[in-house]
Amino acid sequence: MALALVSIFISIPLASCFPTAFQELVETDKNRTSIKFLAIGDWGGVPYPPYITAVQKATAQEMSKIAEQVGADFVLALGDNFYYKGVNSVDSPRFKATFELVYTAKSLKIPWYVVAGNHDHVGNVKAQIEYSQRSNRWCFPAYYYELNFRIPNTHKTLTIIMLDTVMLCGNSNDYSDAQPKGPLRQVDANRQLVWLQDRMARSKADFLLVAGHYPVWSVSEHGPTQCLLQQLHPLLIKHNATAYLCGHDHNLQYIEESGVGYVVSGAGNFLDPDVRHWNHVPKGSVKFFTGQASTLGGFVHAEVAQDKMTVTFYQAKGTSLYRIVLPQRKLD
Repeated sequence: MALALVSIFISIPLASCFPTAFQELVETDKNRTSIKFLAIGDWGGVPYPPYITAVQKATAQEMSKIAEQVGADFVLALGDNFYYKGVNSVDSPRFKATFELVYTAKSLKIPWYVVAGNHDHVGNVKAQIEYSQRSNRWCFPAYYYELNFRIPNTHKTLTIIMLDTVMLCGNSNDYSDAQPKGPLRQVDANRQLVWLQDRMARSKADFLLVAGHYPVWSVSEHGPTQCLLQQLHPLLIKHNATAYLCGHDHNLQYIEESGVGYVVSGAGNFLDPDVRHWNHVPKGSVKFFTGQASTLGGFVHAEVAQDKMTVTFYQAKGTSLYRIVLPQRKLD
């Protein structure tokens, strides 16, 4: 497997997915002092007509409302972008049926920064990367990559490290609580891990986020991912990461442990109230959980300001469910 990695420096507003160099900020709102984004995982429809689910449709509609009312500069798409077997080529009709024709609101015509999930890896992830050349908002430059933002009208910065947790840990059986079986190619997993260690060690960002598909901590069907507990968890703590965002389990969760926020946003297409691993996370760490069908779906909105990051969980039927404020990162 040919491996690509990239570090991207971006200013707000975003004229394109990936400017070739860091640009001076040209801001239309001179009073603005934050970056806002949505995070959604496991949103990828179904492989038969109408190619979407009721949860995906309802969630897309509420995402568009929140993006319009509260604001959003981009979307983090946290994997399982196309159920059940990804796409087979860049010409797959699923890009249109499950993505372009679902998230149609003007407020969602913003960059979507994409990582692959386990279902995507059953298909052709390279085709999803190639689709970045076909769409002006589908931004998937490599299996894993880094995003760097300057918060408008401040000297503060935000870094988001986008991981391919399937390449790192292996694929999983999505129909059981089985753990990933180990990477398909150990050399690729090792290369990504070395890159991750280097990027986190170098980061001087005021807010440092890491995003991937598999959870580090989760109380639901798939539970904590042992591979990530061994390889990623120590790095998040060592380097004072602000938060880790993921999907995989089809619900919304907020878990806080050792000063790091763990955000599960996997309610974009299906809902699962399963809590079989409630006792497999640190006692008292679960601050919020919902996977109830009555929510109609859900997603996360985040705002990164000068000295804090506010994370809000929304249900598709139109109300916020939980909000947490995370402090600026402490640098040694």
